[in-house]
Amino acid sequence: MSGPLGFIGLGVMGEPMCRNLAAKSGAPVIALDLDPAPLKRLAADGVRAAQSPEALARAAEAVFLSLPGGPEVAAVCDSLLPHLPEGACVVDLSTAPVRLARDLAARCAARGIEFADAPVARTREAAMKGTLSIMVGAPAATFERIRPLLACMGSDVSHCGGPGAGQLAKLMNNMVLAQNVVALAEALAVAKASGVDPRVLFEVLAKGSADSFALRNHGMKALLPGEFPERAFSTAYMLKDVGYALELAAECGLDLSGAGNARALLAKTIAAGFGAEYFPALAKVVGRN
Repeated sequence: MSGPLGFIGLGVMGEPMCRNLAAKSGAPVIALDLDPAPLKRLAADGVRAAQSPEALARAAEAVFLSLPGGPEVAAVCDSLLPHLPEGACVVDLSTAPVRLARDLAARCAARGIEFADAPVARTREAAMKGTLSIMVGAPAATFERIRPLLACMGSDVSHCGGPGAGQLAKLMNNMVLAQNVVALAEALAVAKASGVDPRVLFEVLAKGSADSFALRNHGMKALLPGEFPERAFSTAYMLKDVGYALELAAECGLDLSGAGNARALLAKTIAAGFGAEYFPALAKVVGRN
């Protein structure tokens, strides 16, 4: 792609992704967000502010979305699609329901527009460094078209299959991660209640078959020190994603009890007032009646 690129949604992850796209793609980038602050910061990187979704759609060859969830993605696409020219491409970096991705892909195809669901994984630091993992659902030709642009933001770009496959992979990633963190929080609670040093326990787990990315990152860096900052991946966001995963499972006729338990604990954490905190904050309510 050689034409201008659009980017909508400049939050915790979107702002650094947009900055990397502007720095590495070689194309002009036009961006839009309800908050003027990230637009002001990105102006120093050559990113120009759009006046509306419609104006951005008319100016961009490809539009990237980084939005909170399904309702926001659907609303923005309703504004974009009537104004995108034939041959344009929409790339949704948000985490949203699989059925929405497939519906948007069909709507885009009917207008001669390409669509890819390309949710991202890893941390804000990875977004800043351009080392995200990006899971893509799209036809092979669309994937090849957008892969160089996604490589500006991610070090691991995986083609997972057709429309919706990227969202499915991301939702399963977060569903598995949430259950791992619940298990670690429960082990931590038992260690504390039994008078065993939690750090010693986690170090021993890391040497055995319970070792995992979740243990070495969420366990060692959040659960052990009890640090659950805001402006990280929040409890509310994880609840959204686990909810989407369970909706998909129900559509497939599956009852997933482990994921259901994680959803209930995340909801309990939000009810206790920790919804804006980094989601391992669920440890604060583990074992409570």
